[in-house]
Amino acid sequence: MPIADKIKNNPRLKKLVHWMLIPTGDYRPRFWVRNFANMFFHKKGKGARIRARVRLDVLPFNKFELGDRSVIEDFSTINNGVGDVFIGSDTFVGMSNVIIGPVRLGNNIILAQNIVVSGLNHVYEDITLPIVKQNVTTAQITIGDDCWIAANVVITAGVTIGKHCVIAGGAVVTKSIPDYSVAAGNPAKVIKQYNQQTGTWVRV
Repeated sequence: MPIADKIKNNPRLKKLVHWMLIPTGDYRPRFWVRNFANMFFHKKGKGARIRARVRLDVLPFNKFELGDRSVIEDFSTINNGVGDVFIGSDTFVGMSNVIIGPVRLGNNIILAQNIVVSGLNHVYEDITLPIVKQNVTTAQITIGDDCWIAANVVITAGVTIGKHCVIAGGAVVTKSIPDYSVAAGNPAKVIKQYNQQTGTWVRV
């Protein structure tokens, strides 16, 4: 049996390993994980840059990959604690973005400032327990190639944004957006789509 399965199937061992990676009551990996262990598990492409003030809350038991020539700007947070985070090539993650896996970003994407992309939700149904003590659920977010996500956008768990889409500033995306679309609002709705026959963007 692989060592990862042994850990998952043994609650006491799993708790010990978790404590070794993250201090009790905290969400940030220990210093040795951030500065030593992760370099053996995660992939950073050629020419990719992670600015000095990025909070990289990534752990070795889930994947984190940053493609060639991609950039993560200062004051952003990347968290793979509950799901893998894949960022493609030539993708720009602007200042103060929060990306919580499971998330897959394609190539040639622009993420402006103060964007939240979170594949995580908290369970709240049991009113006898504080929400913080209940479980979480996850659903992957996928953003296709060549998209522009404007400032202050929120993208919720399970959403897929198609290829070459624009999401207007301040939008809250709760449902998937098809290829070649412009979406805006809260909740976000498609307001324009590209017409392949006429070669123009048409209001919906």
